[in-house]
Amino acid sequence: MIEIKNLTKGFGELIALNNVSCTIPDGCIFGLVGANGAGKSTLLRLLSGIYKPDFGSITVFNEEVYDNPYAKAHIAFAPDTMSLVNSSASLKRMAKFYKACYKSFSDEKFDKLCKMFNLNKTKRIRSFSKGMIRQAQTILALSCNADITLLDETFDGLDPIVRNAAKKLIYSEVCDRNATIIITSHSLRELEDTCDRLAMLYRGGLVFQSDVNELKTKLFKVQVAFSDDCTKEKFAGLDVVSFTKSGSVANLIIRGDKDETESSIRAMNPVLFELLPLSLEEVFVYEMDSLGYRYDEIM
Repeated sequence: MIEIKNLTKGFGELIALNNVSCTIPDGCIFGLVGANGAGKSTLLRLLSGIYKPDFGSITVFNEEVYDNPYAKAHIAFAPDTMSLVNSSASLKRMAKFYKACYKSFSDEKFDKLCKMFNLNKTKRIRSFSKGMIRQAQTILALSCNADITLLDETFDGLDPIVRNAAKKLIYSEVCDRNATIIITSHSLRELEDTCDRLAMLYRGGLVFQSDVNELKTKLFKVQVAFSDDCTKEKFAGLDVVSFTKSGSVANLIIRGDKDETESSIRAMNPVLFELLPLSLEEVFVYEMDSLGYRYDEIM
């Protein structure tokens, strides 16, 4: 269990994170989304113990992370830069370094992942492409068999085949070892089919977090038409988030139980009724709007 309470971190006049609080349960894939400068990478560096919080706390298994070897032994980090990887070293040499830091490091797993991603262990990392460096950092982090793995923009620069392979590896970490994976990305579409929970950062603040399945089932789109004209007032008994009309067809975004909503609207005897799922990005657009944020400005 990761507990983040009132976390604040600044760099001079820049406040990278401001009073962020959340709980990340064990055995889940937790996604952090937000634009550049939102605070995602800063949060991961605080979680890994690289940065010291200015205010607030981060605990892993009830232990403060910063300057705590016991807590850090449970955390592996694949950053968005090569800061944790010596570019003049080979991947094999870096594996020896990681093995010296993590007692749980698996040579067998490392070799298997190198073969899976077709990476030459003896080549210098500086000769790798951007995508290959991402793969190398992910391989090193996952080979540590840590309870918590932090992956900063890990899908960036990967081709679709490698991206899908990386996602399958992440799933297996959670299913086989009950590991906790925290992933950052600019793209909700990238995380939609991967994460159990999602949180959005904006200008250093946490504006939204939720279980993905709950998000995708409690908000949905309805297209409906009646023999006579209708207005939003006709649906006063429902939690209508958005109402627009195109000709005689009304388009509604409704929050609530799908079955109850369908029963209520069918009881109105519509001539046209269609209930449609929303993409995760559409859900976030409407949820952000309900909180007074413009999604297009945040992302």
